[in-house]
Amino acid sequence: MIQRAGRYTLSLDEARLASWASAAGKKEAEGPLGTCFDETFSDNSLGQESWEKAEAMLQKTTVELALGKISLPPGGVDFILAGDLLNQCISSTFGLRPFGIPFLGQYGACSTMALTLGLASVLVEGGAARQAAAVTSSHFCSAERQFRLPLEYGGQRSPTAQWTATASGCVVVSREGPVQVRHVTFGRIADLGIKDAANMGAAMAPAAASTLLDFFQDTGTRPQDYDAIYTGDLGMVGSELLCQLTEKEGCSISAVHEDCGLLLFDRDQQDVHAGGSGCGCSAAVLCGMILPKLASGELHSVLFAATGALMSPTSSQQGESIPGISHLVHLVSSC
Repeated sequence: MIQRAGRYTLSLDEARLASWASAAGKKEAEGPLGTCFDETFSDNSLGQESWEKAEAMLQKTTVELALGKISLPPGGVDFILAGDLLNQCISSTFGLRPFGIPFLGQYGACSTMALTLGLASVLVEGGAARQAAAVTSSHFCSAERQFRLPLEYGGQRSPTAQWTATASGCVVVSREGPVQVRHVTFGRIADLGIKDAANMGAAMAPAAASTLLDFFQDTGTRPQDYDAIYTGDLGMVGSELLCQLTEKEGCSISAVHEDCGLLLFDRDQQDVHAGGSGCGCSAAVLCGMILPKLASGELHSVLFAATGALMSPTSSQQGESIPGISHLVHLVSSC
C-alpha cells in the first residue's frame, strides 16, 4: 500500500526489483566499471547508420537482457516507462517499438532513470501493474549533435564540462525480487539562474540538495543511516556544490556521498573533464554496480538520487536559465 511519509515522499511495501541489465559503449567499457556491464560495444555505432539509431539499439538491448534474465516475455510486462535526452525521446520510441508493450514516455533529462524507476514502482505497488519496466539511455554522439556541436566541428570543452555516457540501463519492477523499493521522492524544480550549458553540475546541484533534504525531513532519517547516497551525474563541480549546500543546512552527506558521473570514468586517464553525464550514466551505474551489490547483501540501504537539467537547445538559445530536477529512490536489500 502506498502511504505518504511527510510532504514529498511516498512509502512503499511491495515493490521489488526482479531483474536489471546494463549496456555501454567503448569508453565506458574502458573505465573503472567496465567489467560490471552486461554488454559492451567496441563500436559506438552498434552497426547502425546513425548515432540516434545506435542509441535506440542500446535501449532495445538492455530491455532484452533484463527480460531474458527472468525469462519474462514482452507480453508479461504491463507498462514500459522510458525516456532519453533527444527531442521527442526518439531513442526510446524507436528502440522500444518492436516490443508492443504499453509505453509511457518520460522526460527527466539525466534524472530519467530515477523518474521511470520511481513511477514503475508506484504502478506496481498500487496494483496497476504486475510487472513494469523502467529504462533509459544516452549516447555521446547523439547528445553532442543535439545540444552542442556535431563531432566534426572539433569544439573545445571547458573544464566544467561533462562527458555524456554512451550507455543504457533497464530495471524490471515486480512484487518479487532481491531488492525492495522502500521510498520514492519526486523532486521539485530548482533554478538558481545558471545559464552555462557546459556547467550542468552547478545547475543540478540545488535540485539534488532540495530533494535529499526533503527526504530526510519526511522520513526523519540522517545521511549516516544509509550505506551510500548515489547522485546521478553531478560530476566533480556539482558534487562539491551539493556537499556545500547540504552542509549549509546542517546536513553533512560527504561521508556517504558518491556520484555516478565520477564512478563511471577515470577522470585522470580518460579526459572527461568534470566527469560523466547523460541519462545512461546513472542508469548504467545503477544496473551495473549498485543493484548487484544490494542483491548480494554487500550494500543494505542506499539512496539513488538522479539529477537532470530541464533545458532544450531552444531555451538555451533564447537565453533562459537551466532548471534542475532530482528524483530519489530508496533501495533496500532483501538479503
